[in-house]
Amino acid sequence: MNPNTSIGQNSKLPAAGTTIFTVMSKLAQDEGAINLSQGFPDFDGPAALRERVFWHMNHGHNQYSPLAGVMELREQIARKVLDLYGRSADPVTEITVTPGATEALFCAITAVVHPGDEVIVFDPAYDTYDPAITLNGGICRHIPMRYPGFRIDWQQVRDTVNERTRMIILNTPHNPSGVCLRREDFAALSEIVRDRNIYLLSDEVYEHIVFDGKPHLSLLSFPELQARSFAVFSFGKTYHATGWRVGYCVAAPALMVEFLKIHQFINFSTQAPMQYGLADYLRDDPGFARSLSAFYQQKRDFFTVAMAGSRFRMQPTEGSFFQLADYSDISDEPDTEFAKRLTREAKVAVIPVSVFYQTAPDQRVIRFCFAKNETTLSQAAERLLKL
Repeated sequence: MNPNTSIGQNSKLPAAGTTIFTVMSKLAQDEGAINLSQGFPDFDGPAALRERVFWHMNHGHNQYSPLAGVMELREQIARKVLDLYGRSADPVTEITVTPGATEALFCAITAVVHPGDEVIVFDPAYDTYDPAITLNGGICRHIPMRYPGFRIDWQQVRDTVNERTRMIILNTPHNPSGVCLRREDFAALSEIVRDRNIYLLSDEVYEHIVFDGKPHLSLLSFPELQARSFAVFSFGKTYHATGWRVGYCVAAPALMVEFLKIHQFINFSTQAPMQYGLADYLRDDPGFARSLSAFYQQKRDFFTVAMAGSRFRMQPTEGSFFQLADYSDISDEPDTEFAKRLTREAKVAVIPVSVFYQTAPDQRVIRFCFAKNETTLSQAAERLLKL
């Protein structure tokens, strides 16, 4: 037997390749293109936060942190969750800090999904959900959101739910569409899961980036749903420090027990100096996160105005730092081909939205990241206006 052939034939993720984010960022680098594809800022986070991390690095906080995270940070998270969402979370039993939100999502899925269980996701869906479900022997049920508004068809959810449904995954503000869930969405969800053994996983990493004066509606704000829910957040997105890889999960005590069983065998602990620095900064400047919506709304509006004379049809975004655009007036190419050509010829890298679907839709839509300096956005718009 050829061992290489055997491994290939028995891959646990046979359909998985290199993620589109890696592909497009590398192509941007190779082509010298402006990278509006992968979702990271081209500016640093608060100087005071970086100073606190540096201080802790020089004052002995460089070893393993506790399994669930530094207590000082968990206490600050509990205060924040209570202040924003009215959820009283015990920092000892209901909060865990993780090396990035992706690990928290994986731990939550692994904690409750068994072979043969079904998990509902909504397309376009962030690409980490399906592989985590598959690796746990689960079956991913993809429900496409209604285009162009990207709203959930709750009747289709009702028709999909059955006795094998173990989890429903939500994402708000939504990546890539930028749509936010509304109260009527949570009302429909509550009605569907009531009296059923279904868990909920809510990916809320863009919680502080919601536009036009609207509040972020967290799963944590709905008491009826809390006992069955994992809610996942990201400090990297909030503090412009995606490379730090620090996120956290809030869940009821019984769920967190199972979550920690998985977490301890994946990463065990999260970077200690970052945790101590974040705890200090949350204590000293709790208002920074509240200013984030206005900060990114200005960038959204700046980029939209800069693109006003282009042939792209910019689609409204309610949250996150992503902007969708329909390019059907420019080309009838599939979005994967158009995105690569745009990177090579216009020197602007973007993400094709079809990669977030199980079945590619008949759409011509790409995703821009506007978490960039205005100079970067101006240069990108100048190039795109020539198309």
